[in-house]
Amino acid sequence: MQRTKIGIIGLGGRGRGLMSMIAAMEDIEIVAVCDLWQDRVDLSIAKVKEIAGYEPIGLTNHHDLLNIDEIEGVVVSTSWKDHIKLCIDCMKAGKYSAMEVGGAYALEDCWALVRTYEETRVPVMMLENCNFGREELMMLNMVRQGIFGEVVHCQGGYRHDLRHGLTHNREPEREMRHYRSGEYHNRNCDNYPTHDLGPIAKILDINRGNRMMKLVSTASRASGLSAYLANPPAIENSVPLPDRRWLQGDIITTTITCAHGQTITLVLDTSLPRPYSRNFQVHGTRAMYVEDNRSLFIEGVHNHEEDWRDNWGNVEKFYEQYDHPMWRGYDPSKGGHGGMDYLCMRAFFDAVKRRCPTPIDAYDVASWMSITTLSEDSIAMGGHPVTIPDFTRGEWLRSRDVYEGFYAL
Repeated sequence: MQRTKIGIIGLGGRGRGLMSMIAAMEDIEIVAVCDLWQDRVDLSIAKVKEIAGYEPIGLTNHHDLLNIDEIEGVVVSTSWKDHIKLCIDCMKAGKYSAMEVGGAYALEDCWALVRTYEETRVPVMMLENCNFGREELMMLNMVRQGIFGEVVHCQGGYRHDLRHGLTHNREPEREMRHYRSGEYHNRNCDNYPTHDLGPIAKILDINRGNRMMKLVSTASRASGLSAYLANPPAIENSVPLPDRRWLQGDIITTTITCAHGQTITLVLDTSLPRPYSRNFQVHGTRAMYVEDNRSLFIEGVHNHEEDWRDNWGNVEKFYEQYDHPMWRGYDPSKGGHGGMDYLCMRAFFDAVKRRCPTPIDAYDVASWMSITTLSEDSIAMGGHPVTIPDFTRGEWLRSRDVYEGFYAL
């Protein structure tokens, strides 16, 4: 069997999790792993050997990894601030790259990513696993079939209680390595927009017949993390950090207007007590879907005069009819996050194998990541509207190279 040869840069918790999943894929060979910390490199080499029976090269300088000729694709799972820079280096080295999710720090970074892609024509993909979730793909399938009629509004959110991870060192025997706390000390923005925006962007054909035009963002006060540190729960092998001034508002709300008149509402909610939700909603002229109660309302199937609560939790009744082809017969135990991780990674590897565009491309990456820095600007100006750049420079109006294959979005 011809194996696709890859490298992995970034071996923290997320990077090692992806690495373990990839190591179990018989058609993929992890040639090299790289991290700034040697102990992570050593742990990763041992883990690959345990799973796959071979030892990858261990490196602490990503340029050394990119100089390995046989590597065809690179998975970048470092801290957020390095994603774009590393993927630009990958493209310049002729390597397909797949970056983990996160937001941008400056619009120029997004433009640099697009310019490098246009200069090199080497694809880059964001590993936005939520685009491959069962219900996200099912709604995409139903929208494409016209079940929703005309979609006029979508909502999404990253609503996840991260208070412990943001305020505690979970490796007390070492220096604090988790970079996320610094984001909440120094920024006030939607710092993690793509879990919610990614699936919505595909439903609304963003960058492929439609585009995001402007946004308005607001932030609540920042109280949640200080309140949590005032009386933190005792958790083994976890040390609370000193309380400091937090800039990041507890609730960030962003409203986006699209070229064809649709609106998108995104909510970041990570520093207050709450259960996990991505708050995914699709509202059309003939149907609506709400993730939080896992419910579909379809005109003609349901009666709008009846008590909709009787139909809460009904989405599974529609799997057989409307499941996306990717999920038909799929075993979600293959990958993490309910099976999304595996499908997302296979989509990237399929593009690498076939030397074709990726299903989430450089223009998607730039426009989705830009929401972070644009929301930061809007909040700083008291909720002033901010223009969202057209990273395609008008190509969203015309057909362009897109991924075609089983993992198409």
